[in-house]
Amino acid sequence: MLPRTSLLAATVIGTMSNNVINVPLRDIATDFGQPVQRAVLAVLAFSLFLAVAMPLTGWLGDRLGRRRVLAIAVALMAAGQLAAAAAPNLETLVVVRGLQGLGCSGIPPLVMGLLVWMHPQQPVRMMAAWAAANGVGQAAGPPIGGVIADLLGWRAIFLVMAAASVVVLVVIVRAVPAPPRREAVLHLPGALLLTVGAALLLAGFGAVSQASVPRIVPVALGVAGLLTLSAFVGVSRGNPHALIPLRLVIETRFARSTAAAFAQMFALGTALVAIPLLLTGEGGLSPSQAGTVFFALPLTMALLATLVGRVAERWGPRPVLRSGLVVVALSAASVAALAAKGTTDLRLILPVLVGLGLGMAFVQTPAASGATRSPAGHYGSALGLFSLVRFSGSTIGAAWVALLVPGNHMGTIFLGTAVIALGALALSFAGPNPQQLHGQQA
Repeated sequence: MLPRTSLLAATVIGTMSNNVINVPLRDIATDFGQPVQRAVLAVLAFSLFLAVAMPLTGWLGDRLGRRRVLAIAVALMAAGQLAAAAAPNLETLVVVRGLQGLGCSGIPPLVMGLLVWMHPQQPVRMMAAWAAANGVGQAAGPPIGGVIADLLGWRAIFLVMAAASVVVLVVIVRAVPAPPRREAVLHLPGALLLTVGAALLLAGFGAVSQASVPRIVPVALGVAGLLTLSAFVGVSRGNPHALIPLRLVIETRFARSTAAAFAQMFALGTALVAIPLLLTGEGGLSPSQAGTVFFALPLTMALLATLVGRVAERWGPRPVLRSGLVVVALSAASVAALAAKGTTDLRLILPVLVGLGLGMAFVQTPAASGATRSPAGHYGSALGLFSLVRFSGSTIGAAWVALLVPGNHMGTIFLGTAVIALGALALSFAGPNPQQLHGQQA
């Protein structure tokens, strides 16, 4: 019980580290004398490094041992949190937030792999538990960040997170068993091309959100990223030593799950940044009040995770996932309508937040289950790719908000979220249905 609890606790800490500064973002910007649009870079930096490093950290787990690499990742994250508490300016904070994201990059693929390895007969339930831990982190981060910022200042947030990371690190080292290592030869060209390509593409999305950056910069970064990722596909196709076997990546179960996870995290990344800004701006709420209101969304995700796992086991993950995408699209469209009218009435906003949480819960567990149960799920690097795409959704969602916030286009922000969810829904019908596994739909 303790090994599983420590892995889920690491997931909670990692998720909280990602979103814990979202509510006091205006306070951070004010302290450094910077506009909120630039302060969003502290959110984007974490998400960027988190996303791009996950395939490599997943491979490192296979090669060096998943428990060992996970422990190193948590230690690196704790060091980044201590550095953030002492950041003298926004530029330094952005850099050390990237360091935190680099450390956190080892948590999703390694924890997912360890949970399934420790409980091979209960993959769906383990992913439900993992989804619940993500929900707890998403629920706890905004209100805890808001309360600590109100009481002790935003720097104290990082001190609390560093202490929690150290506690989790000690428990992991002492309690989690070490699975056997897998002989995994590093295909260096593929690893470099995937990492650099993903970084360039996500940096392009981040740059487009900054008004001070010339328009040619994000275009150049995006084109360079796409060309680099194309080169990755070229050197990996048919290569027996490829970092990720491409034939497994395009397999239906893995591809559909990854697309749905991207849409779910795009919706979450958008909501994590836009809704607190809406509540602390037009809504006139304090950071702690905004965090408490936003708590309804991730709390719904956390409370429903176990139930979603049981429903998916009985009815199959695929219809559950599709239902969730429909609910996310409808809820996002509802937020867009409220924002377009300038409505900040909590009696209307709270039910919509619950709806978003409901839809995301119905996507998160089936998507993670589909990825881990697919043939690609046996490779740490493939689980890292799933997590890369998943967290890229959050990064691009935050960039989408930063791009439109200066013009107060809240309605457009959430309308875009609905379109992304509907696109993932359409992709869930593409290609042949995967074979049934253990009597369940894939």
